[in-house]
Amino acid sequence: MDISAFVKENMKNLIAAIVFILLGLYLANIVPSVEIAWVMAILLLTIYLFAFEIVPVDVAAVTVMVILGLTGLVATQMGLSAPLVDSKDLFNGFAGNAVMSIIAVMIIGSGLDKTGLMTKVASFILKIGGSTEQRVIPIVSGTVGIISSFMQNVGAAALFLPVVSRISTRTGLPMSRLLMPMGFTAILGGTVTMVGSSPLILLNDLIKTSNTALPADRQMEYFDIFSVTPIGLALITAGILYFVIAGRYVLPKNKSEGASAGSAMDYFQELYGLDYDLNEIQVPSESPLVGHLLEDIEHDYKIRIIAMQRGTEDLRIGPGGVARDTPIEGGAVLGIIGSAYAIRGFADKFGLKVRNQLESFTDALSAAKAGIAEIVIPPSSSLKGKSARDVWMRKSYGLSLLAIHRGGETIREGDGVRDMPLQAGDTLVVHVTWDALARLAKDTKNFVVVTTDYPHEEVRPHKLGFALLFFFIALSLVLFSDLRLSVSLLVGAMGMVLSGVLSMDEAYEAVSWKTVFLLASLIPLGLAVESSGTAAWIADATLRLMGDVPTWVLQAVIATLATFFTLVMSNVGATVLLVPLAVNIAIGAGADPAVFALTVAIATSNSFLIPTHQVNALIMGPGGYRVPDFLKAGGIMTVLFLIVSLVMLNLVF
Repeated sequence: MDISAFVKENMKNLIAAIVFILLGLYLANIVPSVEIAWVMAILLLTIYLFAFEIVPVDVAAVTVMVILGLTGLVATQMGLSAPLVDSKDLFNGFAGNAVMSIIAVMIIGSGLDKTGLMTKVASFILKIGGSTEQRVIPIVSGTVGIISSFMQNVGAAALFLPVVSRISTRTGLPMSRLLMPMGFTAILGGTVTMVGSSPLILLNDLIKTSNTALPADRQMEYFDIFSVTPIGLALITAGILYFVIAGRYVLPKNKSEGASAGSAMDYFQELYGLDYDLNEIQVPSESPLVGHLLEDIEHDYKIRIIAMQRGTEDLRIGPGGVARDTPIEGGAVLGIIGSAYAIRGFADKFGLKVRNQLESFTDALSAAKAGIAEIVIPPSSSLKGKSARDVWMRKSYGLSLLAIHRGGETIREGDGVRDMPLQAGDTLVVHVTWDALARLAKDTKNFVVVTTDYPHEEVRPHKLGFALLFFFIALSLVLFSDLRLSVSLLVGAMGMVLSGVLSMDEAYEAVSWKTVFLLASLIPLGLAVESSGTAAWIADATLRLMGDVPTWVLQAVIATLATFFTLVMSNVGATVLLVPLAVNIAIGAGADPAVFALTVAIATSNSFLIPTHQVNALIMGPGGYRVPDFLKAGGIMTVLFLIVSLVMLNLVF
């Protein structure tokens, strides 16, 4: 590659690298120790790799971990008396409480999804919220925020990840437009109660420790479980409003599962000339269509009725659902495939109401449940010489025949396609539920299923009881026992496996190993920032620069420091480090030390800028997010969090 072209293409990264190097050299001259200088250099390298995506973020995290490990080999040459992170602590993150908890909640979430529960939840959300971002985001985010207030936020986000996936598939909304609002609100939900996040759980213990060094008249009172609820609810509300109002500007439109249906229709249109639409039509009671059989109308109007809803409970789709001798009743809802012209002509002829979007069949005809497929008739098939009408194809096999491709020619609905005797080698273009197609794929004597890229995972609704049982056992252990979070959640995860909700292979597949390596590899960096004194130096230097300022400014500075530290180290570590500092500053300024301590514990949830938080790391892969996406949406959210939390802290306390 030409050097000048390479330089031009990477000019932004090169300029940024020079700026970071100069900043590192400057800091090396003002820090109090060699250890802090090296930690600051590695910290700047990490930020650079994350911000400019020189390599994937998980690769960057593992690289930083390896660099920290190599300091043990060249410590003397670096001017260090010991490695920045001892080799025996380097891989502690892989067995850490946070990482094991994430693995467990991914397995639990997959187990609940395998039973079909998350599909039902998604259907309910779509039923009450429709299929627009402005309606889906508040419902999903609000639900996750409340759940997150009573369990770890990463657990709430992991449980709703498959729900958002289902909603994306059915509405065509990209995952990237839904996952970030859900994930951010899960983080915000941790501020609603004193058991919603680890820093808030830890706060009363830290207050107790600080009280031992305070005079009797300055003793801090403990916070009860709902002391922070007004603050948390205000933050959740602000977060939801932010995405409803500004989401169209800050959220990326990355490719997701929701785009698959359109590309499939494009494929069939290009190959077979089937320019078909899927519509939902309501039949008024006074329509002249009432009483007609399906076979009376489909041929003449070149449409196919693939689903029918009669009443609230009588949904007909798939094998045994709809047949040509099915009568049409007043008030029925029909799922129809055909050209836009044919559907409009049919609706106008009989005075039918064409709905703008799927309502009754949102779930049943979603891209996750049904679609158009190709099936070839093999020489061994018993269907040779018989027509679709002869074998009652729609009723017997759940196949709504749209076209037959034979000898380079495509015969469509309206051309007598259902009366044509089938021949070996015929390609049938059909609308079918994926469950029915999966069953036909096993009947290799009669059918060769060409379409393989469709959702055909095995669902186990009969295991729903076991899945819910072990989910609630895990949740109860989290809320009402002293077990570590990881142990409590692993009880639920292993219960899913032992009860047969998931196989062990499925449990392994449920884990996003990219997320695991990202988080586990960053934990040694947090340890280095803490143990080297880098965090304390940054805090002290920042506060010295502030000088004599109003109390609210000091509180804002402490909240900002907590926000910064939680991006580069664990939120628990940031809380432990900054609470004693905040208490001493408050006493010196004549402010309430308990409020300053609470400011730290809440601000450590302000982690939206980069994907170092467990929730952000969890949604990064499925949402197709890049670090700049977090910087764009998370930057405004970070400022909004600081403003709302500080205002509410001063109003409530």
